[in-house]
Amino acid sequence: MKEIRPYKIVLYILGIFAILWCVVFYVPEDGWNIFGSKIKFLTQETFYNPKKQVNADITDIIASTDTTTQQTTEDARIRHQNSSNGDLGKANGGELTDNALSQITMEEIGRKNLYAFFTALSSASPNKKKISILHYGDSQIEGDRMTCYLRQKIQNQFGGNGPGLIPATDVYNSFTFSQTYSENFTRYTCFGGKKLSVANYGAMASASRFTPEYVMDSTFNLDSLVEQTAWIEISPSAVAYSRAKSYNNTKMHYNGCIAPTKLKVYQNGGLIHEEELITDGAQHTFKLSFASTPGTLKYEFTGKISPNICAFSLEGDYGVQVSNIAMRGSSGTVFGRIRHNTLRPMFHELNTKLVLLQFGGNSIPFFKDSLSVRNFSSYFKSQINTIRRLCPDAMVIVMGPSDMSSLEEGVYSTYEFLPYCVDRMREATTSAGGAFWSMYDAMGGKNSMPAWVEKGLAGKDYIHFSSAGAKFASQLFYDALLSEYSKWKNEPN
Repeated sequence: MKEIRPYKIVLYILGIFAILWCVVFYVPEDGWNIFGSKIKFLTQETFYNPKKQVNADITDIIASTDTTTQQTTEDARIRHQNSSNGDLGKANGGELTDNALSQITMEEIGRKNLYAFFTALSSASPNKKKISILHYGDSQIEGDRMTCYLRQKIQNQFGGNGPGLIPATDVYNSFTFSQTYSENFTRYTCFGGKKLSVANYGAMASASRFTPEYVMDSTFNLDSLVEQTAWIEISPSAVAYSRAKSYNNTKMHYNGCIAPTKLKVYQNGGLIHEEELITDGAQHTFKLSFASTPGTLKYEFTGKISPNICAFSLEGDYGVQVSNIAMRGSSGTVFGRIRHNTLRPMFHELNTKLVLLQFGGNSIPFFKDSLSVRNFSSYFKSQINTIRRLCPDAMVIVMGPSDMSSLEEGVYSTYEFLPYCVDRMREATTSAGGAFWSMYDAMGGKNSMPAWVEKGLAGKDYIHFSSAGAKFASQLFYDALLSEYSKWKNEPN
């Protein structure tokens, strides 16, 4: 092998540096456009004056936000004797203030709708009634992040117990409840992954089955199928907030039951109830109540064709239910994809009075121009209109996307079209009769995400909050909501 002398290696390295220097000297500010692709390189200006990381100053936001929470504490078949005394859900109340670091914006119709929600909110616990808040969002809220803290604050102030709706089969490893299920259950969603052939998902935009779907036409032979057994087990979590892990009412929401299905319910290993599910295919709710938190409940199903198990709900006797409905990868444009004959009755059954929509983040990185932002905002507005048609008594509040950073030339900066997206989403929401809260502005605006990362409030992906950050962001929203409530409470009748 021919020997390479050291001076040749030095000359080679110097030659590479010379070539790169020429590239640096002549590269345009915005790079080269080669065959439709943008090629960028270190410029002479950047070489001599490298960009420095610029973070928003969030010192006052951190200092002014309090994230402390209160912690409280005639049939042969076996039939469970429902035994709640009807008194779980009392509100603790607390001091009201109209001071908040951020504001919820709305037009006059939005304020009217918000005040109607406040009327329902303030009267639920005193009248021993139950209302629901449904918190829809993308991966920023999965695992009950953000919602769990909001739930604790709202239920302490206004009453209520339990986590509300939970998925039939949970894939996000929530710390608010514990759940296991048999391997023959398959999860279907309207926002990604495996889908139902008929979109009977219900309010959680997902459902689970232990058999494939079948069409019951004239050629179908039920006797050709083998009976299957499947189960779902649910228990309170030891690490959940106090309100969430205390509940005494359970509901199972299901539809699409078109063949005989037996249900057995076990409490802490003992059989307490047997039931035949209703086989008309429509939306139904199976309910049980207990004297106190029931511990581990196991729902065991036996049948040849599975119904769609849409959700369970874990609740107190009265007050506010705050449900976490996370949809990883979604932009929130899913409500037109769910069959309304399952979505509407679930909204009604839950007595839904507020729908929180926390979306936008999954679209931000893909915006190429202002037109793409406007198209998204227009489509998002149609989703708000759909919700309001299906659930006219519910207020809609949109929690706009957080600040998000892209890395360019070693510096993390706010995505180019994020502020414009926030403005367009605000306009779309308020014009549809909803209210808008800008998480981007509440965080500190442009380039606030790097500051949140620096203080341990967000992850190194510069997109998602840490557990501490999720709690902090939730408090900022809660302060803004309570500020509006305080203003309403103090208004002359």
